Formats: sequence, C-alpha cells, structure tokens
Amino acid sequence: MTYEETCDWLFNQTANYESQGQGGYKASLDNMLKLDEHYGNPHKSFRCIHIGGTNGKGSVSHTIASILQICGYKVGLYTSPHLLDFSERIRVNGQPIKQEYVSQFVEEGKDFFEQLGNTFFEIATEMAFCYFKDCDIDIAVVEVGLGGRLDSTNIINPILSVITNVSLDHTRILGSSVEQIAVEKGGIIKDTIPVVIGEASAEIRPIFDALAQQCDAPIIYAEDNEEILSAEILKDGSGIYYETAHAGMFKGQLGGDYQIKNTRTIISALKELMNQGYLIEPESANAKIAVQKEISEAFLHVSEITGLQGRWQIIRTSPTVICDIGHNVAAWEQLNKQLETVECNHLHIIFGMVDDKDVYGVMSLLPKKATYYFTKPSTKRGLPEQSLLVFGQQFNLSGQSYATVEEAYSSAIRTAENKDIIFIGGSNYVVADFLKTRV
Repeated sequence: MTYEETCDWLFNQTANYESQGQGGYKASLDNMLKLDEHYGNPHKSFRCIHIGGTNGKGSVSHTIASILQICGYKVGLYTSPHLLDFSERIRVNGQPIKQEYVSQFVEEGKDFFEQLGNTFFEIATEMAFCYFKDCDIDIAVVEVGLGGRLDSTNIINPILSVITNVSLDHTRILGSSVEQIAVEKGGIIKDTIPVVIGEASAEIRPIFDALAQQCDAPIIYAEDNEEILSAEILKDGSGIYYETAHAGMFKGQLGGDYQIKNTRTIISALKELMNQGYLIEPESANAKIAVQKEISEAFLHVSEITGLQGRWQIIRTSPTVICDIGHNVAAWEQLNKQLETVECNHLHIIFGMVDDKDVYGVMSLLPKKATYYFTKPSTKRGLPEQSLLVFGQQFNLSGQSYATVEEAYSSAIRTAENKDIIFIGGSNYVVADFLKTRV
C-alpha cells in the first residue's frame, strides 16, 4: 500500500475513537498486551515518561521532550491526535516517523491486526514503540490518548508519571464526575514510580493520594511548590516571560495564560527527573536544575524543536489570526479570559465542536462581544454548523454559519480590519482544517 492508502486503512477500516466516538473505544488492555507481545515488547528497550490529564498534556509532553532533546538525549515523542498528518504522532528528535516505515509496518502486520481486532490507537501505539526501539532512542515521552487506566499506552513502566489536571471530558467513557475521571487518569500511577500532579482540587486529592499510597509511589503536587515567582504574558500573545525558583529566567514560546500552569508542572517534573540523575552536571548542587541555558532554549523554541502546533498559535498579523485547540469547558475557562484581555478593535471567532463535548457548557463561556462564524469540522463527529448557530443564539452570540472552516475563514478575513483579531478554535479538528488550508 502507498502511504495514503495505509492511512486510509488505519482511519477507516479499524475501530477509531476519533472518527467513531464511543463505538471506536475499547475498554480493555488485553488486545494491546497481545499486540505488544507479538512484537517482542519493544517498549521495554527504552525509558519512558508517561503524561496524562484532561488539558495541557500535549504542551507538557512537547516541552519536556524539547528539554530532553536540547540536553543531548535521543527522544521519542508519541502524542495524539495529529493536526495535518498521521506522522506527527510519532517523532524522534522532532522528526516525524518516516512514511515508508508506516506503510511497511501496516502492510506486514495487517492480517494479524485484523485477526486480533486491534483498534486504530492500539496499532498506532505499537507502531510508535517499535519505531522508537528501531531508532535506538534513549527516552520516550508518551502522551495518554484517552483516560489512563485502560489507555493503550498504559502498558509501559515509566520512570516518571505526570497528570496535568482533571476536569469533565469524555464523560460517556470516563465517568460523569471529576472523582470518577480522576480514578481513570490516576490509573497511570505505577508501583514506586514518582507521579507529578499539576492541579488537583480538594475533592480529587484524596483519590490521587490513595492511588499513590496503594502503589507506594511518591506523589508531588506542583501547585504546592512556589516554582514560578512571576510570569509576564506578552500583550501581543507571542509568549510569556518567567522567573522561576529552580530553572532561572526564560521566555516561553507558547502563549495563553493557561501555559503558566503547564510550566509549573513541567518544572516540577524536571526536578523529579533531576532527583533520578537526569539533567544534572556531576558537579552541580542538588538544589538547582543545572541546565538552565538548555531549559531556556527549549521553552523558547519548543514548536520548532518538536513540531508543536495549535497552542495559542499566532498565524499572521494585520489582522492578527490565532488558533488554539482548546475544546472543553476547562480549556475555555482559560481561553475566554485570554480573549477578553487581548487588545484589538474587534474580535472574530471561527468556532466548531464535535458531538461528545459539553457544547452548552463551552458556549456559555464564549465572549459576547464578538462576531461568530459557526462551522462544522470535517469529521463524522462534527456538530452541524446550523445547530451551533441556534445554540449560539441562546447565549446571545451573533454571527452566521458556514459549511466548512475554509469558508468561515475566507469570510472572516474579508470582513476583519487590520487591528482586529480572528480566533479559530473549539476543536482539534477545526484547527486542523484551518491549518490544512495553509499547507
């Protein structure tokens, strides 16, 4: 098969949560374990850092990978979903997996996958582990796909686990309360392996404490540590200046005030890695992270180093065009604050969602002083643009509907003046459709 045919088979001939929703999710690790055994348990040939959570895990994963790479490690990075191409999910030192490897892996394993009934995500995860082994990496940063306890990635035994935060998302699968979701996210906590918790409300801390105690795992709450002494968000959205207790002063490339919490989590994770002997020069004092210069460079160039896109990403100016993949209530609680503080003449918002999200919860948070371009992302799970228009009217959001993201953006760019801002978001798939128009 060609690479295009291979991707088509992966997306359309296997059970796939991203296109099918709940019907494409398998709540068991049995087939993943059989698949991994078939390939000789490749994940055991390298060290791993496991990163889960509701929001922020992509930014945290990419930034930690960026730091490790700058420090001289050969780093594998497995994330999901992709925005433009499947190969984005699997990277070594920032470079996407080779298309030939994808085609050959699927061609050679296709009969076995079909016999076993593997899902898209199981196959992609095993492909990543095999590729990392074949590339002889030092360490992999592995992002949880969905949940944690029963996620395909949860067969690994990491050197560090990180859970960024917990909020209501994927409630049809993970549970209808934050307590239930915390149990699922906390399923990546492993015996004796340290776990860093980025944020945890009072109702879910006891859950994480109990899970860590059961595993005899040291638990670190990042928000309890005063790592970030100050953070200045640049008004043009081009990043954030940080002063920190253990990592010096540096500029973070990723904009959006929610990145401050992610940075606090990252620094706490780096300190735990340092405690294990990573990132330290032999003569360094244990009280400080010894690679402040490397950390500064990694934060400043994380997008270029790892290929990260869609996190308060500024595409152009005059008018300013920004896209962000925030797609649930917790994300929009932060994005709304950010949009209300940006300096502009008028705000235009291109907005779409998929059907398993809390559309009413998100739309209740959207800025009222904006012109909306409601649209449907090109996925089977996309909500119809006319429905979003009707929902929006219930929240006094004024605008029109457009059949595609491209049409919505064309209308917005014709309407917007130089000092306006056009924001594109509401779903990974909306951002992906927008970025595809620019390839």
